[in-house]
Amino acid sequence: QLQLVESGGGLVQPGGSLRLSCAASGYTLAYFAIGWFRQAPGKGREGVLCISSSGGATATYTGSVEGRFFISRDNAKNTVYLQMNSLKPEDTAVYYCAADWSSSCRTDENDFDYWGQGTQVTVSS
Repeated sequence: QLQLVESGGGLVQPGGSLRLSCAASGYTLAYFAIGWFRQAPGKGREGVLCISSSGGATATYTGSVEGRFFISRDNAKNTVYLQMNSLKPEDTAVYYCAADWSSSCRTDENDFDYWGQGTQVTVSS
């Protein structure tokens, strides 16, 4: 059973940066496409970014993070990262990583089979 654990969240001022990590155990992460999702207070969950199993392709699910957020993976460390720069208050949310058995990124969150517990990111001055 694949287990995912997010870390790296916290409180940051607008314009700041954070790097989230998604560490996997119980299975080799290299078989999975990995997506980052977020859920802001009072809103539904939305996709942020996704990376293919090989790391050769990425997909952006929400245009608001274009040019600010970047996804990467280190399959040797069984970890996927979300680098978040130029953070805005509207980026405040619980961030989740999720794994999809597909090697490529798909757009429906229901395709993602395994989810972490989430990590809180708060952007505020």
